[in-house]
Amino acid sequence: MGWKGILGFDYGVVQAPLGPDISGPELAAAVANAGAIGLLRLPDWPAPDHVRELIRKTRSLTEKPFGAAIVLAFPNEENLRVVLEEKLALLQVYWGEFPRERVDEAHRAGVKVFHQVGSLEEAAKAKEAGVDGIIVQGREAGGHVIGQEGLLPLLPRVVDLVSDSGILVIAAGGIVDGRGYAAALALGAQGVCLGTRFLASEESFAHPLYKKKLIEVNCTDYTNVFGRARWPGAPQRVLKTTFYDQWKNLPNQETEENQPIIGHTIIHGVHRDIRRFAGTVPNATTTGDIDSMVMYAGQGVGLITEIIPANEVVKRLVADAQHVMREKLSDFPILSENH
Repeated sequence: MGWKGILGFDYGVVQAPLGPDISGPELAAAVANAGAIGLLRLPDWPAPDHVRELIRKTRSLTEKPFGAAIVLAFPNEENLRVVLEEKLALLQVYWGEFPRERVDEAHRAGVKVFHQVGSLEEAAKAKEAGVDGIIVQGREAGGHVIGQEGLLPLLPRVVDLVSDSGILVIAAGGIVDGRGYAAALALGAQGVCLGTRFLASEESFAHPLYKKKLIEVNCTDYTNVFGRARWPGAPQRVLKTTFYDQWKNLPNQETEENQPIIGHTIIHGVHRDIRRFAGTVPNATTTGDIDSMVMYAGQGVGLITEIIPANEVVKRLVADAQHVMREKLSDFPILSENH
């Protein structure tokens, strides 16, 4: 399978849902038009009318199938209902339980389900629930990271776990180019899910300064400094900006709730204040002290050197993976029968 496609898509490439609204209609549609799987990031609060508007705007930009993602740690029933009513190609779920009855409900609507996991135990639950695909997130990933294991040891264990089920396995975490894609295929995955690389695309709704930092800052850190009050127990991987380095040892009792307002933003049509240490990344509408806001990124960020269109991300990813598989791995020595 690999770059020959999954679930009817041209390529086994998934654009990660970038919160809170960085992967909007423009990005999801551009990825879909390139033959990959574009995912809308839906609100973390009930907003069914807005969700329907997002879906319909995306459909105005592409005739290709696409999907949407919800975070199970937040209220999702009303938004999920719209996804099923609109019969999207794919629903991605993350950070919580999604039992068989909910998977069956999606299947009755004609919607495939991918569950993103960070451990073998989570993967086993997803398998039992009957999902169509499992996205295996390694600790290398940017943003909120649910597991503690690196992708290299975790991915093949999940591949082995579901080998008798027909469930697709997608690799996520630190993958930004064709070498990472080829490595994931070698470990048994059928595709890859990229967040940071699509974050640094022209169609991403990230603030221009955020995109600039993705090119300039090559290092990340795993932390719990940001968003402690709103989403406790949800560590994240962030860019090691000057602001982060200054505050990375923030005492555990400190949260964003008692901090000054440093900016303002509009997220899914809702005006919000941004307090210092909030878990809200700056989008294209954000004003204020952008340098002092959280900026999520995965460990592969150091391999990103330019902001390019999303279709170019897909094109390069596939071409480079093909090159690696054809040119680099074809010379691998074959064990002689005499040894």
